[in-house]
Amino acid sequence: MKVTFPHMGHMYICLKAMLRYLDIDIVVPPKSSKRTLTIGTQHSPEFACLPLKLNLGNFIEAHEKGADTILMAGGVGPCRFGYYAQIQREILKDLGYEMNMVVLEPPERHISELLVRIKKVTGNKPWTDVVKAIRFAWYKARAVDELEQRAHKLRPREKEPGRVDELFKQALEWIDEAEDREQLNENLKRMRREFARIPADYTRKPVRIGLVGEIYVMLEPFANLEIERHLGRMGVEVERSIYLSEWINDHLFMGLLKVKGSKEARNSAPPYINHFVGGHGQETIGSTVRFAREKYDGVIQVQPFTCMPEIVAESILPTVSRDFGIPTFCLIVDEHSGDAGVLTRLEAFVDLLARKKDKTGEVKGEVECVDI
Repeated sequence: MKVTFPHMGHMYICLKAMLRYLDIDIVVPPKSSKRTLTIGTQHSPEFACLPLKLNLGNFIEAHEKGADTILMAGGVGPCRFGYYAQIQREILKDLGYEMNMVVLEPPERHISELLVRIKKVTGNKPWTDVVKAIRFAWYKARAVDELEQRAHKLRPREKEPGRVDELFKQALEWIDEAEDREQLNENLKRMRREFARIPADYTRKPVRIGLVGEIYVMLEPFANLEIERHLGRMGVEVERSIYLSEWINDHLFMGLLKVKGSKEARNSAPPYINHFVGGHGQETIGSTVRFAREKYDGVIQVQPFTCMPEIVAESILPTVSRDFGIPTFCLIVDEHSGDAGVLTRLEAFVDLLARKKDKTGEVKGEVECVDI
């Protein structure tokens, strides 16, 4: 058995850690690329959302490298994510790819439900080893989140453009290469030292933008056209509404771990949206409210074309924007999205925020929501 999984940001680092800890053969699919998207789009329903197409491309490219088993998360509610596994299984079967699919559905009552599903891949490995492997993967997820947050903070302040991106790439490798908790901690200390050495101007008051929207597009750089890196290069400090470890805790661990998750965002969503609408639609509204209260200069919503929960959120955003006086920008992506057009509109939005930013550090004036 050779296990593979879809890319979603840097989640591959966590899954590699868990599976290798248990001595399971894995095949990491090539990073998502134009080829990945072309393959996935060719074999997917026309109006399927971008994540499904990229995931399918990941699986086909992994199969080319010998993978025969797929490990992926499941979902519940109105979002089509819950149907991905069934649709992709049928597509792969029709294409002649014999691949077993293990779906980690969100537990309904107890965390043991997740462990039982993981055992379908780990086989007869002792429960203690499985739990230790999951814990090690969790530590790596937290390390990746710390790395991303440091990069978000430093990019708009670095004196030598590009230094943060170089260190970010290297630090990801350090996290990935760590074989145990002790080595991971040492590599984290090394990462912090190297970030502290990057020449930066902390007197700068950059434009601050909150990033909200559909979880896959937020986390996967190829899907969002590397929006965080581009904004950082424009002198923008980015804060994402949710990070990888928080999504894992909410989606798979039933929120049992004491880390910031989506509960705060859901609590901030009323009266604009009072109930679950699938995906992260409710959290998109709640996080926008939170960013507005924390005096962020603007909010960017990222979503895949035809994403129902985010379409619901998008229809409500102008009201939140008007009530709190915070400009919003809606970035909708699909297989036809291109860097040039998106960058031009991002630059215009950032310029708008910079010009409206007064001496108190607040953006004032009329607000807008721009669809691409």
